[in-house]
Amino acid sequence: MSNTPLAERMRPTSLEELIGQEHLSAPTSFLHKAIKSGNVPSLILWGPPGVGKTTIANIIANEIKAPFYTLSAISSGVKDIREVIEKARFQMGVVLFIDEIHRFNKSQQDALLGAVEKGVIRLIGATTENPSFEVNAALLSRCQVFTLNPLGKSELEGMLVQALEKDILLKKKTVELKETEALLRLSGGDGRKLLNLFEIVIEGINEEPCVITNEIVTTIAQQKVALYDKSGEQHYDIISAFIKSIRGSDPNAAVYWLARMIEGGEDVKFIARRLVILASEDVGNANPNALLLATNCFEAVKIIGYPEARIILSQCVTYLASSPKSNASYMAINKAQALVREKGDLSVPLHLRNAPTKLMKDLNYGKEYKYSHDYEGNFVAQEFLPDEIKNSKLYDPGNNARENELRKYLNSRWKGKYGY
Repeated sequence: MSNTPLAERMRPTSLEELIGQEHLSAPTSFLHKAIKSGNVPSLILWGPPGVGKTTIANIIANEIKAPFYTLSAISSGVKDIREVIEKARFQMGVVLFIDEIHRFNKSQQDALLGAVEKGVIRLIGATTENPSFEVNAALLSRCQVFTLNPLGKSELEGMLVQALEKDILLKKKTVELKETEALLRLSGGDGRKLLNLFEIVIEGINEEPCVITNEIVTTIAQQKVALYDKSGEQHYDIISAFIKSIRGSDPNAAVYWLARMIEGGEDVKFIARRLVILASEDVGNANPNALLLATNCFEAVKIIGYPEARIILSQCVTYLASSPKSNASYMAINKAQALVREKGDLSVPLHLRNAPTKLMKDLNYGKEYKYSHDYEGNFVAQEFLPDEIKNSKLYDPGNNARENELRKYLNSRWKGKYGY
């Protein structure tokens, strides 16, 4: 087979060849008229993966015969943007296509503003995220937004049939497309992934006639395809492996799964958000700095974006994986919530109640409360739980250096009350 993937070989070069997105390709549509007239504005294409965003950008450039540059927001920065803009000053009608434009941070998006506004470039941005949230308002106001729809079963099957009928290499084979359910399911509605999986399956069968069934597709996919679908089952499998590797103190496995997510185009904020949760849930008070680093990591990657954000994520991941672990805080809140659900809304003890009015004071609100800072060591023993659940131990410090210090402190104060 060719080194060029089937999806690339089958990429349409005109609107008439495009499967799906009829609301954009129909002769009466705004986009069709703009392309045919050569008067295409800057625009944002918003839709799920593999539904035709890159294809439409290529069709536009092909139809209007314009110089065409492409950048990926995962691997490109301001320097790359400026280089294209500088080249565009000496060319006419340049089209700059930026894949996953939502991954550009504010400074990267701002670098496009002047050139778009002055018509130095015609920007086409592709995004899987709502541009209202992920593209800054100044840039968005200079672009038309077009929404691409998910591909349906008939459209996806049509792509398979089209490939068998038109691809030069596939036409040389005898292929019987007996079942398509597994192909459609594993592709997750992504046309590019569908065609490339289709080709892998045909190569894997490697016999004539080539009969494609759901069982064969599933078997070959499990053996040969490392799928990463941001909204599918594999997405949850990989994030699970990622979290469990950090929890299991294996920085090598953790950074591998991190790389899998980055290469799969995972949202940088999604990864960082999970690290903040993990820092508290799985590291906790065994290393309080973990939460500080994870929180700063989240803020940093929002500002920096890809590709440099990968370095920040790697630092945080390896630090968390190499930290001592404790889920004591996580278990404590679980126990506390279970107790609340079991016992209901218990009354706050009178001595702990706020007493802003004379009536409340007359009713003994706040009476006999002991102000901790008035006592030696800023501590005095008193009951803080409702009578019905007094002496309940909810937080049990983990067995690690830092939490053993906490355990020692609590023992010195409560003298065995909670069994620390």
